[in-house]
Amino acid sequence: MRASVVRPQNETIARGTAPAAEGGPTVLRMILGGRMRRLREACGISLEEAGEAIRGSHSKISRLELGRTGFRERDLVDLLALYGITDEEECAEFKQLAKQANTSGWWHRDADWLPKWFDTYLGLEQAAQLIRCYEPRVVPELLQTPDYARALFVLAHPHEDEESIERRVALRMRRQEILTRPDPPQLWLIVEEAALRRRIGGSQVWLAQLEHLLRAVDAPNITVQVLADHVGGPALTDGAFAMLRFAEADLPDIVYLQQLTGALYLDKDADLAAYRAVANLLSVHAAPPEYTRDLIAALREREPRIVDLPSGRAWPSGHGAEFGGTTNT
Repeated sequence: MRASVVRPQNETIARGTAPAAEGGPTVLRMILGGRMRRLREACGISLEEAGEAIRGSHSKISRLELGRTGFRERDLVDLLALYGITDEEECAEFKQLAKQANTSGWWHRDADWLPKWFDTYLGLEQAAQLIRCYEPRVVPELLQTPDYARALFVLAHPHEDEESIERRVALRMRRQEILTRPDPPQLWLIVEEAALRRRIGGSQVWLAQLEHLLRAVDAPNITVQVLADHVGGPALTDGAFAMLRFAEADLPDIVYLQQLTGALYLDKDADLAAYRAVANLLSVHAAPPEYTRDLIAALREREPRIVDLPSGRAWPSGHGAEFGGTTNT
């Protein structure tokens, strides 16, 4: 067992002070909310007192400070006055930031079906400078091919029509553009060997997905480690997670946990330390990234060929296991 954690190039991200324009309104709301919280605390003003000043509640102030919702200009002006900010130039900067934070991200066109909790994650993902993930089930979303993603969506949403599925696929492919933009984030993935063996979509889709991974691992900003089945990664953590780090000093690291009908965003020091420790442990147990290409190639070659049934059909009773068949759905 190796004694140290694998560290991809540029893992340590220098933090600056400029807002993250790539993240759109989500990140800007968080930056503005954090600044307003520090102003309130410096004045010794409670959440309840701040809420009364804008004819609201303490929970509204909490949502504003966490970046869950945007500031109306009237509320912002009243709060700045309460906190003793009277300089016109400084107030104008806050107003401009609030205006930018109230715009819509490129994914707003999918607001009719996109869950609000995932809308938040998209903004964070766009702004992150380091995305560190563990995935025990499938190929991580940022490295999926369109056909592989489509097969997953058909499985997860069997009653949706083709147009709806294609919208989901298009959104996932658009997310991946962050990896090839001029200033891409560092992507550090640890994926279970079992996840890479699952023939989502059938053999041809699966083989094409492995070929895509082989090309992806050559990118200087992408690090992939494979965790062998015998290590038992799921025994070390409850499931998949992502850790995001930002260049902005106003933003803390965030752990993202997606659930069936919602998501959790963790930013407390204790939570971050716990997940960072688990991520480091998984990295120690996984094969070093320089072996990833050979591991994927070997996986592709050693798995037996399987005859896939046409989409929507099933093996006759009792024959599926005998012939090792899969169903394309």
